[in-house]
Amino acid sequence: MPVRPPRPDELAAIADRYGFGLTDADVESFTPLVTGALGSYDVVEELYEAVAPHAPAGRSATTPDQGDNPLGAWYVTTDIREAQDGPLAGYRVAIKDNTAVAGVPMMNGSHTVEGFVPSRDATVVTRLLEAGATVAGKAVCEDLCFSGASHTSVTGPVRNPWDPGRTAGGSSSGSGALVAAGEVDMALGGDQGGSVRIPGAFCGIVGHKPTHGLVPYTGAFPIEFTIDHLGPMTRTVADAALMLGVIAGRDGADPRQPNDLEPADYAGALHRDVAGLRAGVVTEGFGIPGLSDPGVDDAVRAAVDRLRGAGMQAEEVGIPWHRHGMHVWNVIATDGATVQMLDGNGYGHNWDGRYDPELIAHYGRLRHEVAPAWSETVKLVALAGRYSLENYQSRHYAMARNLAYEVRAAYDAALADYDVLVMPTLPITASPIVDEAAPREDYIARALEMIVNTAPTDVSGHPATTVPAGLVGGMPAGMMIIGKRFDDATCLRVAHAFEGLTGGFPAPPATTRSAAAGVS
Repeated sequence: MPVRPPRPDELAAIADRYGFGLTDADVESFTPLVTGALGSYDVVEELYEAVAPHAPAGRSATTPDQGDNPLGAWYVTTDIREAQDGPLAGYRVAIKDNTAVAGVPMMNGSHTVEGFVPSRDATVVTRLLEAGATVAGKAVCEDLCFSGASHTSVTGPVRNPWDPGRTAGGSSSGSGALVAAGEVDMALGGDQGGSVRIPGAFCGIVGHKPTHGLVPYTGAFPIEFTIDHLGPMTRTVADAALMLGVIAGRDGADPRQPNDLEPADYAGALHRDVAGLRAGVVTEGFGIPGLSDPGVDDAVRAAVDRLRGAGMQAEEVGIPWHRHGMHVWNVIATDGATVQMLDGNGYGHNWDGRYDPELIAHYGRLRHEVAPAWSETVKLVALAGRYSLENYQSRHYAMARNLAYEVRAAYDAALADYDVLVMPTLPITASPIVDEAAPREDYIARALEMIVNTAPTDVSGHPATTVPAGLVGGMPAGMMIIGKRFDDATCLRVAHAFEGLTGGFPAPPATTRSAAAGVS
């Protein structure tokens, strides 16, 4: 579509915004100059159309009815398989709906993406299919993925298989629910503030947030480049390690990834003994005033005792920056997401990676039209972020990005003495799903209250695995195992040892899962 030449009044408005002080004669003089400069835009569009990808033929998607979707966890279902053999042959995988599957509708939990159909698979989707996996569908996620609970998607709440009246966690809400309910073997999740680990802990499954940059984010809808992660969500640690081995590694299109990245043998590492490994039990992850459930703290400490029984050493370690990290994350996620995800139409500018022009255009057209329907959490980010940017010129974002090195250094210092760090994944178990008529304050509190232990490692970039530590009041509680950067294998190795000590992680009762079918 050719770029329309600008009118003088449009340029005058732009000049006023920048404070140029142009006269009418100045504007008239600039108009043909600007029009000439825009000629390159038409050439670029013609060149791009000649090389733009096209979705593969033969893919289809079905929107399930409520009877086939009692947890509200499926956005669409598919049956895509491209390789008969491979390490994931026979595995059914759900893809979080912030991640592109070519030819399949994508919504990202939001009216601003609704109706978009990607023309290119995300790198991780390509790798899963090449490994023999069957993509069984797209899992519901929260509105633009900005919620740690499962009540913000415009398709409706996602229900926890352990108790349909409770949150499944977010923002990878559908992914967590589908894996826990046994509807798929594994799922892809995304994690910017804990969104792999939160539904992992609430739904009683394994969730692994890889080291930042280990798994290419190419083809997933970004929130903020410095905290974007994709990772596996599975019922067993062995499956998480298997899936991570498939999706990890450079793709050459994501500048989040270091040039010298070399993935490890994650599945092979599980068979190594953990006796003699040292775990630092992070004091600041427990007893969070006004939030921590003592039952969750007790379940995690009991889990640590089990690791001691396997020959691991474990002792308390203080990391004050762990609690500071939540504030650092809050500024990065608020200002960064406002500039990139909201004002920047998802991708922003100034990075040397693969963009999705069609998604940018689709989202950019709709975000002004449907903004009133955004979730209260997205509106909160927009209001706080834009206020900060307009009044304080992003200085706090710059400070927070500099402080991210302090957060990382604090974990690195502790990990110089310990092989892993351990704490509750979340300070609470799953809360009741927020009612549509609930006050805004409750809606937002339930969406964000649980991220205090998970968000700091999105800032620092360290790998973190959540595994079920036990049941508290009949609901799962998670233990989080944090490792050295790019030593994801040790996180999974310790998680696997703990899984063996428990005899396998529990699944939600079938009666509870089937009860979800009667919840409207």
